[in-house]
Amino acid sequence: MEFEGQREGEEVIYVFRRHIMTSIKGFLWLVVLTGVGLIPMFIWPGNGQMFFVWLIFLGVGILGAAYSWMLWYFSYYIVTDERLRQTRQKGLFKKSVVDLELSSIQNMSFGVNGVFATMFDYGSILIQTEAGDLVISMVSHPETVYNELENTWHDKR
Repeated sequence: MEFEGQREGEEVIYVFRRHIMTSIKGFLWLVVLTGVGLIPMFIWPGNGQMFFVWLIFLGVGILGAAYSWMLWYFSYYIVTDERLRQTRQKGLFKKSVVDLELSSIQNMSFGVNGVFATMFDYGSILIQTEAGDLVISMVSHPETVYNELENTWHDKR
């Protein structure tokens, strides 16, 4: 895999994302708006225009779910043999990229807290550096990602 900004000779080791549960709000809006859109159909049964009201609510819900999914999909982490690159989509036209050199990492740990986190296999990874801490929350399969990061970091030292 190659990515924009990749250095010459730099090798991609691992790519990961936060858990899909981070976009659950958009999908909940879809469910809520679909349900709210049904209310006028029950209040005024037989009025064909209420079906179009429901379609509008459904359309807005789908747009919200699609926006939430887009923010999740275009936010990812790339681990190379030199650095960890965090790319976060923060809106339709706003993206941020942060690079963390593996040589600046001092310590790493991970944790899974709670019943839902255990059931859905997500957790947090804490990366301590000279400049401060980087917390990556709601990571899918945190133990696997932690092991990949740890192995890459130890190979670099």
